[in-house]
Amino acid sequence: MADAAAPTPDLLALREQIDAVDRDLLDLLNRRAGLALAVGELKKKEGSVVFRPEREAQVIDGLKARNPGPLKTESVAPIWREIMSACRALETPTRVAYLGPAGTFSEEAALGFFGASIVRVHCASIDEVFRMTSAGAADFGVVPVENSTEGVVARSLDLFLTEPLFIIGETSLYVRQNLLRRDDGLQGVQAVCAHPQALAQCHGWLSNHLPHAERRPVSSNAEGARLAAQDASLAAIASVRAASEYGLHVVAPGIQDDPHNRTRFAIVTRPDRHPQPKASGHDCTSLVVSVTNRPGAVHDMLVPLKRNGVSMTRFESRPARSGQWEYYFYIDLQGHPDQPHVDAALHELRAACAFFKILGTYPLDVH
Repeated sequence: MADAAAPTPDLLALREQIDAVDRDLLDLLNRRAGLALAVGELKKKEGSVVFRPEREAQVIDGLKARNPGPLKTESVAPIWREIMSACRALETPTRVAYLGPAGTFSEEAALGFFGASIVRVHCASIDEVFRMTSAGAADFGVVPVENSTEGVVARSLDLFLTEPLFIIGETSLYVRQNLLRRDDGLQGVQAVCAHPQALAQCHGWLSNHLPHAERRPVSSNAEGARLAAQDASLAAIASVRAASEYGLHVVAPGIQDDPHNRTRFAIVTRPDRHPQPKASGHDCTSLVVSVTNRPGAVHDMLVPLKRNGVSMTRFESRPARSGQWEYYFYIDLQGHPDQPHVDAALHELRAACAFFKILGTYPLDVH
């Protein structure tokens, strides 16, 4: 076979220009890293925290607004998150707990929010994510709270009631489910292992293509991939990242019933380890409340929001498990308590409720 044609002089010249720009970028990144270290020293003296999600959101918003192209605006956020992550890691390592093992969508969400320069803390369950973060073994936890196909993640909502954590950020992830297996084909699949929500999200495809295979719930999709890597009779539903991690074939890509399937994740931490994020201009306030069981109680609970012009973007109910047909209501409001109309609505709402707990105020995931 003949050798590939030698690069033309024009191509060589362009490559040399790119190499020169890369060297300039590296110098600028190291200059930025030096400034970040100086900021870190000041923060240590002041006793302030390293990670400020509202500050990072404002920086990215500003860069996106002034982007002249041809770099696509949607590419700005992931690039700068990694730059910020690498600089933040110079100040102090950030330990992040999430549902593991390696290859889960929770891991992907954690890396998308914090960047790759973190200490990864794999947890066997959502309960363990809350426990590790509450105990201080992790600085932050990443937990799924809602899926566009299957609705709320009930366990996460229940744990918000009892664990002393609050939300400082959110991120949403496009969830593309894939059938993974050691052998490159469907023949001989006896069971499909995945998290219960993933099995539900792929119900139609499994019924059509593997109607006789057992649907075996496991703690996470990545755990299903790990099991499938050990047994040729098993298949897993998981991400492409999990396929690469465990050496599996992607037998069937994109098998979720909803092509627009997304999962929303909350970033949680202890209140004594991190202050409430300041207003960013596009914020959400999450809370959980309950009211006494009387006629019109729910209506009365919502009146303060309308009176003060506060928009409610989510309203979910969960049984209180009291045996009295009582419920907790999980509510997302648009805005920040530093805004007078939001503060007034929250004060009036608190007075109308038998139970009232703010779960967190944080910048919306608009990137």
